[in-house]
Amino acid sequence: MKKIATLGLGKVGTLAATLLKEAGFEVTGVDMNLGGRDLPFDTQALDLSDATNLRPLFGEVDAVLSCLPYHLNTAIAGEAHAAGIHYFDLTEDVPTTQAIIELSKTSKGLMAPQCGLAPGFIGIVGADLIEQFGDCRSCKMRVGALPQNPTGLMGYAFNWSPEGVVNEYLNDCEVIEGGERKWVSPMEWLEMLYIDGVKLEAFTTSGGLGTMCDTYLGKVGNIDYKTMRYPGHMDQMNFFFHELLMRDRRAEAGEILVNAKPPVEDDVVYVHVAAEGMADGRMQRKEFVRGYRPIEVAGEMRTAIAWTTAGSVVGVIEMVRDGVLPAKGFLKQEDIPLEAFLATKTGGLYAAKG
Repeated sequence: MKKIATLGLGKVGTLAATLLKEAGFEVTGVDMNLGGRDLPFDTQALDLSDATNLRPLFGEVDAVLSCLPYHLNTAIAGEAHAAGIHYFDLTEDVPTTQAIIELSKTSKGLMAPQCGLAPGFIGIVGADLIEQFGDCRSCKMRVGALPQNPTGLMGYAFNWSPEGVVNEYLNDCEVIEGGERKWVSPMEWLEMLYIDGVKLEAFTTSGGLGTMCDTYLGKVGNIDYKTMRYPGHMDQMNFFFHELLMRDRRAEAGEILVNAKPPVEDDVVYVHVAAEGMADGRMQRKEFVRGYRPIEVAGEMRTAIAWTTAGSVVGVIEMVRDGVLPAKGFLKQEDIPLEAFLATKTGGLYAAKG
């Protein structure tokens, strides 16, 4: 795997393409609007709303990374499958992932969705903690991408795709509770926790577990994923979506929220994973808790959400190229060994900057 196309050149896509170039890949970045930017990799201008436009390019590359909104990915994965090339994306959308799982049953290459932060890196960490127990009774995974200096009752800034955020706030959430696989409502199961003395709330959102419920049903009694925000956020979002009925107007909801709370440069990504169970003959609790902030990557300052997301998927792609991970079928994030991930050129950012 040498040649890779990166689709969508926003902050995450541009950084991912740059990191792939630095890791030794031949990269073609694709977007509808290139805007005359001077980028360190080859580019093509294509309308990505029609996946068939990618067929000539897919005949020339070995793999594709989609950094596009989730609703475009099923069609793109279908074109990648038809071309027999590897497919990677950052989606948190469950139906999209289910469609890609079906494609993987007959794929010539690897189908690897959910390679971002959550799902993605959070599942790699969760699986690593679970494996440290002979009998793991619970694994709780929490991620929050937040402004460092919040304002207003919402205490938030939309540094991530508005389509993705609205999707995870409104779609049902898969969990394992008491040994049973269940679907629960989003923006519930509220809890409070602290990281570095900062008080945060956490509540259910969809998609963050990826395929972990499939993998650990019957093996781990309790698994759930929650999003972390500053206190009060969940109540504000429940009011917005449910009392004002914006749940029925998702596209407009995203536009309103981004207009009210635009992106910021000074962000922070909190990761909190805790597992409990029997190890060495006694009940123990093991934790992975980090706060990631903006750093200089590839010669520029990058937001925390950009480098943690791009760093996760590029580290995985490096592992596939180097033969550490399979080159065919479907890739579960929990099958990626944390130590080997952190040993990659790009995944090592997580080890150095936590």
